[in-house]
Amino acid sequence: MLLLALDTATPAVTVALHDGSSVIAESSQVDARRHGELLLPAVDRVLAEAGLGLDAVTGIVAGVGPGPYTGLRVGLMTADTFGLALGVPVHGVCTLDGLAYASGIEEGPFVVATDARRKEVYWARYDDVRTRVGEPAVDRPADIAAEVAGVPAVGAGALLYPDTFPDARAPEHVSAAALAALAAERLAAGEELLEPRPLYLRRPDAQVPKNYKVVTPK
Repeated sequence: MLLLALDTATPAVTVALHDGSSVIAESSQVDARRHGELLLPAVDRVLAEAGLGLDAVTGIVAGVGPGPYTGLRVGLMTADTFGLALGVPVHGVCTLDGLAYASGIEEGPFVVATDARRKEVYWARYDDVRTRVGEPAVDRPADIAAEVAGVPAVGAGALLYPDTFPDARAPEHVSAAALAALAAERLAAGEELLEPRPLYLRRPDAQVPKNYKVVTPK
């Protein structure tokens, strides 16, 4: 097994290689505006560090979000392209699950929250590092204060809103290393992973203007 994992659902552009037992190379850069520019060079770096070619990869792991529309689709389209070109499966993993897995919190419950912009967070509650309770959601922090009160919180969204998440902890952003390790564990256990489809939770910012006037030549 050689999994190539990547995630662009947060400001982190993160890539890793996992051989089924451990991570053998990884790269992470935080830049919310340059996902498209940074992702492929990061893939090249981790392959070079591992001394392997892309043709050695047996599977792709992609973070499916939730995340902003533009950044998230960069990673998922790249993952789909690699899968088609190499003829290997593409597996999806919830980005919040990767953060939970990397948190190191030994006992739950706890919350993972990432920045959803618009003064909102993407979030989910966990019983432990492998077990999410319910589906991810997007909300204003003040609206979920009662639901998350008294539990630790992980992620950039938690760090942004200390009034709602007073016990905020690292990691701030997801790492592909954690995604790859979690995916490898689930695959080894015979579990079915997600389809590599984006989890947006809300409509994209870009919209067709209302009362749009179509201009056609006479």
